[in-house]
Amino acid sequence: MFASFMSMTRARRPKMCSRFSLTSPPQAVRSLFNLDSVDAFPPRYNIAPTQPILIVRRGQRADREAVLTRWGLIPAWVKDPREFTTLINARGETVGEKPSFRGAFRHRRCLIPTDGFYEWTGKPGAKQPHLVRLASRQLFALAGLYETWLGADGSEIETSAIITTAANADMANIHDRMPVIVSTAEFDQWLDCRSGSGVDAARLLKPLAEGLLDIVPVDRRLNNPRLEGADLQIQNL
Repeated sequence: MFASFMSMTRARRPKMCSRFSLTSPPQAVRSLFNLDSVDAFPPRYNIAPTQPILIVRRGQRADREAVLTRWGLIPAWVKDPREFTTLINARGETVGEKPSFRGAFRHRRCLIPTDGFYEWTGKPGAKQPHLVRLASRQLFALAGLYETWLGADGSEIETSAIITTAANADMANIHDRMPVIVSTAEFDQWLDCRSGSGVDAARLLKPLAEGLLDIVPVDRRLNNPRLEGADLQIQNL
């Protein structure tokens, strides 16, 4: 299923956030997000655009559910995904205004489980990846959007994007943007789309407080999105 997603669209070379990891076990995801169940999944150290990612959203009964979507949002109004540049990020400052995102921001917000994301420094050809994680090493959630694209032939693709904001002081030395990190206390507020308005949710689109992140350089082999494994996160001294 997801192999067909990768052949249908072409991804824009992203600036932020373009790679992350989810290495915590399913039971940790189930506990943090208060889910009834989570399907088994392997640890993933190098999640890249167009690959399947796990999201948490409100289900039809208003309870939370974890589902797989393709990373790279395709708005419902797109006629042919093969001719559309997929959108892996949405800027928090304009997410409620841009035609590609405003519908999803009002009605289809989600959380994206992760235990770290990556950012790069250096010149092209010699880029150094950095792992950005909570100093506590805990699993956390990124603010996201999801969308369902329906084709004329009945085909269906569920896609998603990560929302970014201005960098906090921890991130400023390596990038001017960072993903929006949603605290556990804000999960319900972010996921509650019943009002059809993004006003309350927009208040959560802010940088994480200073001093809560740990940033370490890691193996340069992470630059290859086809590689996977725990050794990619070995600290590069």
